[in-house]
Amino acid sequence: MAQGRRILVTGGAGFIGATLVRRLVTAGHRVRVFDNYSTGDPTHLAGVDAELVEGDIRDVSALDAAFAGMEAVVHLAAAGSVVMSIADPVANFEVNVLGTFRVLDAARRAGVERTVQASTGGALIGDATPPVSESSLPKPISPYGASKLAGEGYAHAFALSYGLRTVALRFANAYGPWSERKQGAVTMFFRAIDAGEPIVIYGDGSASRDYTHVDDISGAIELALDRDVRGGTVLHVASGVETTTAELADLCRGAVGAPDHPVKYRPVRVGEVGRNFASYDLARQVLGYAPSISREAGIRSTWQWFAESVFRS
Repeated sequence: MAQGRRILVTGGAGFIGATLVRRLVTAGHRVRVFDNYSTGDPTHLAGVDAELVEGDIRDVSALDAAFAGMEAVVHLAAAGSVVMSIADPVANFEVNVLGTFRVLDAARRAGVERTVQASTGGALIGDATPPVSESSLPKPISPYGASKLAGEGYAHAFALSYGLRTVALRFANAYGPWSERKQGAVTMFFRAIDAGEPIVIYGDGSASRDYTHVDDISGAIELALDRDVRGGTVLHVASGVETTTAELADLCRGAVGAPDHPVKYRPVRVGEVGRNFASYDLARQVLGYAPSISREAGIRSTWQWFAESVFRS
């Protein structure tokens, strides 16, 4: 990637942003973070040479100010919970659909060269025989999945209508450092183990996901900022490995050194996909992306981060 680009990262103080912003700054880019800190935390970027601007992606004037002088934007800010989207679909719509539209429209007005936005695979496509890919028919089964599909639609429309080079990356289930506020399985399992409480699995443990380390996801974002990608492109960023919830619990227990930690099963939750993992073949062809961190190594290092940074007290 050409050095010294001016890049705006919405939601840059969040989980993925904390890793991505560090990588971009290390690569020589000038990074401005735009975050309302609803789930992000400015301390995630302590000591990082990035400009932090507090603001909301639904605020047009704040976005216009944040976009001033920027050449590209990575849009990570989102309401990311399937369960919360079912409890409050209006709030999810306002952040993920209206917010994404306003980010894209601000990018259009500012004349930025490229946008890279976070999308999702499983929640957007819904129940389908895995591995899912870009050719899988989207059938979201939650407001969250629908909101991400709408965001992809607007990105494609803005590419064709205004020449904006948009790239939507469908992230698999991300895990790794800085995820202490994430409501994902890895975080919840580690918290349960540390607290001496049973790991809770919704369903019988056979539901599966594609768990991809945040370093691999951040690497894909960097590639999407740099490569000659056609506007309106959608790509899956994944590990290509299917992991059941029961297997994930075993991996987490093993990483902690507590293989017999108790597990409690509860009824499956509405809106959650059954089996899911993704093919990243097209991302490999278009970006040169390939995951580099195995789930075993990634989960071990993630536990080490939690043990040192979150649970040390």
